[in-house]
Amino acid sequence: MTTNVGAIDRILRTALGVVLLYLAFASGMELFASPLFKYGAAVIGIVMLVTSTLKMCPIYSILGLKTCKDC
Repeated sequence: MTTNVGAIDRILRTALGVVLLYLAFASGMELFASPLFKYGAAVIGIVMLVTSTLKMCPIYSILGLKTCKDC
């Protein structure tokens, strides 16, 4: 696995992952009462956190993109 996610991208992914998990499980919003939105947001949030932690995005690899300067 080669690194293809830069620092700013990691920060944004982490923030998005945390927000989505909060919305899914702690916000109490009516929209996230539906299982589709609740678990959909949770899965996407977890994926964002994992790609941020591993510094590697499979979709970036497929498309040949890199957001890191020193990789």
